[in-house]
Amino acid sequence: MNKINRIALVTGSAKRIGASIARHLHSLNINIMIHHNNSNEEASRLAIDLNNLRANSAATVQANLLDSDACTKVISEVIATFGQLDFLINNASSYYPTPINSINQEDWDDLMGTNLRAPLMLSQSAVKYLEKTRGSIINITDAQIQNPKADYIVYSIAKSGLMTLTKSLAKDLSPNIRVNAVAPGAILWPSTNQEIDEQYREDVISKTLLKKMGSPEDICSAVEYLLVHATYVTGQTITVDGGREYS
Repeated sequence: MNKINRIALVTGSAKRIGASIARHLHSLNINIMIHHNNSNEEASRLAIDLNNLRANSAATVQANLLDSDACTKVISEVIATFGQLDFLINNASSYYPTPINSINQEDWDDLMGTNLRAPLMLSQSAVKYLEKTRGSIINITDAQIQNPKADYIVYSIAKSGLMTLTKSLAKDLSPNIRVNAVAPGAILWPSTNQEIDEQYREDVISKTLLKKMGSPEDICSAVEYLLVHATYVTGQTITVDGGREYS
């Protein structure tokens, strides 16, 4: 293993945008720890692909980030595998509606835990390692919280909190660790059982100034900028939404 390579932990990176971020950072000669919860097959396949491109450059770690000791376990696994940590990308997320009349404790714990508590606890566990490398944290938030979607109360609260956490961590971890966020807009439609009809898709796209969907590569470019190039930027959120109008 090339010890001079930088090391990135990308949570929820077995598929979708997380996997795209992992592949993109890997192409920049960064070694990747692929975190997943239930997507073992996809995570293993991604690690094999990356290791075929560069030997010993990727590994996987399984953890349910809702578990009390999961965040410490994940960071410890990164250090045990690669010996250091340069970049933490908090991408893992739960996303589903919680209409006001149906909100329960389980949904609250899941959505707040995955979208807000886990990024905080992972950051806490990673601080002493990121300080050694003058590293950086990226939180993946959501552009939609500028005008929260109906029936997504708990999710919206959690993602709003993550934006505030970004600013708070940037203050508390300065000057050695930079903390920023990327807020995706219409990039990928949700991979849930929710039906998203063509009219809804057209309506979302019509409200963007660029009149088109974005791509995972657009998010990857923003992440790369904040991690690698923006050495004088901290506490900021880059919104990648095609100029969507939320009013």
